[in-house]
Amino acid sequence: QYHQRMKSAGSGASSQTRSQSKVVLITGASSGIGQLCADHLHRSGWTVIGASRRGTSTGTWRALVMDVDDNESVARGMASVVAEHGRLDAVIACAGWGLAGAVEQTPIADAIAQLDTNFWGTVRVVQAALPVMREQRSGRLVLMSSLGGVVALPFQAFYTASKFALEGYGEALAYEVEPFGINVTLVQPGNFRTGFTDSRRQVTPSDGDTTYVAAASKAVGLMERDEMNGADPALVAAAVERVLNAERPPLRVSVGKFGERIGILAKRLLPQRLFTRAVRSSLGV
Repeated sequence: QYHQRMKSAGSGASSQTRSQSKVVLITGASSGIGQLCADHLHRSGWTVIGASRRGTSTGTWRALVMDVDDNESVARGMASVVAEHGRLDAVIACAGWGLAGAVEQTPIADAIAQLDTNFWGTVRVVQAALPVMREQRSGRLVLMSSLGGVVALPFQAFYTASKFALEGYGEALAYEVEPFGINVTLVQPGNFRTGFTDSRRQVTPSDGDTTYVAAASKAVGLMERDEMNGADPALVAAAVERVLNAERPPLRVSVGKFGERIGILAKRLLPQRLFTRAVRSSLGV
């Protein structure tokens, strides 16, 4: 079905005109890093379709209503992109949110919702895009991971789990799609100043149990402080553009302050006990 839509939309002179600039679909484009990527790539000459639940745009690129938690919404959105442009050169999967709270006190429904957007939402969009890219024998898939997908964040266990899952998924996916000219890159931002901090959802124990309150408040408070004092998120958009333009894009790219990114190397090289001690100190646990 996707193949038929693509062939139909890709025929004729009008389609050739539409396809002169490369087409990128960005999820989570209504705010934060997704919005910055949309604005940046539009200025660089890309044809940008910014997808979000709200379907809002900064006015320079086309907005698309797409709920990555919903199979049919993703399918409809992808079909409309292919019908309009006849091709899809890149997908940047930025849709996501944060959940903070103790594992023991997090309702299972909240934990499932966290992974449904951050992990399964990406999976839905990628699966919808792959038939188009295979037909073209080309494409770039940029999956927005996190340094929290390498180093676990206490009191954000399900956010961490969603990003750890994304890391394994993206690495496995890269092997499968490389023969079709499709490249996968996991972008791992550290702490950046975005609306992500204010939109983080906090778990409130329904029974009033205060067992974890002090420790969670300290750890999450330190994280929020680091985010508010984080790097300029425009650096992430610039890194994404470099990935899209690279002849041989890397599987992973970390972005942010050196002191945060060094944690990736430290986890590989330090004995586990020393690494754990360093993490406890930096994260306040």
